[in-house]
Amino acid sequence: MAGSDARALSRSLLDLCRMRKLTIATAESCTGGLVAGALTDIPGSSDVIDRGFVTYSNDAKRAMLGVEASTLTNFGAVSKETATAMAVGALERAGVDLAVAITGIAGPGGATPGKPVGLVHFAAAARDGRIVHREHRFGAIGRSAVRQRSVVEALRMLMDLARGPVQAKPRREAAVTRLRPRVTRSPRRHAVKRRTPRSPRG
Repeated sequence: MAGSDARALSRSLLDLCRMRKLTIATAESCTGGLVAGALTDIPGSSDVIDRGFVTYSNDAKRAMLGVEASTLTNFGAVSKETATAMAVGALERAGVDLAVAITGIAGPGGATPGKPVGLVHFAAAARDGRIVHREHRFGAIGRSAVRQRSVVEALRMLMDLARGPVQAKPRREAAVTRLRPRVTRSPRRHAVKRRTPRSPRG
């Protein structure tokens, strides 16, 4: 079911982004590029998908996404802070409208105190400043199942952001154009001042 859900979500997301002229980048750790793979598996996805970052190691997260070393040291690779930094880094470095990041423990090993197998942190960021974080504890359902469910969740987060208020910039431009006519009035005031010295000549 997860595979069919991912394909259906991918189609819907691509259609929505195409309609709204939005571009996407992905930043993945435990899913190893599966989100980008689900999206690019759909024909015609190239007009929406810009790139995908597979940053499995901490070094890759720092080098490719600009995640601070202090973030990784203080909070760990599997954390809200790292997932958020990954999403923001992908957004900025790709120059896209939307980005999603995934970091987690798919298992069967890798668990630490407080961070069990199946713990996955998600973050999605939009060019208009919105940032969303979600934490899921899928449990020890198997490595493949954790990864597949993570793909579906990431696609849902992108869909939610794609539906949001991405058209904030055009409104600001419209507000600026309203101010322009006021600027053109300033020469007229100077023209009135020039007329006052002409009255004694008459």
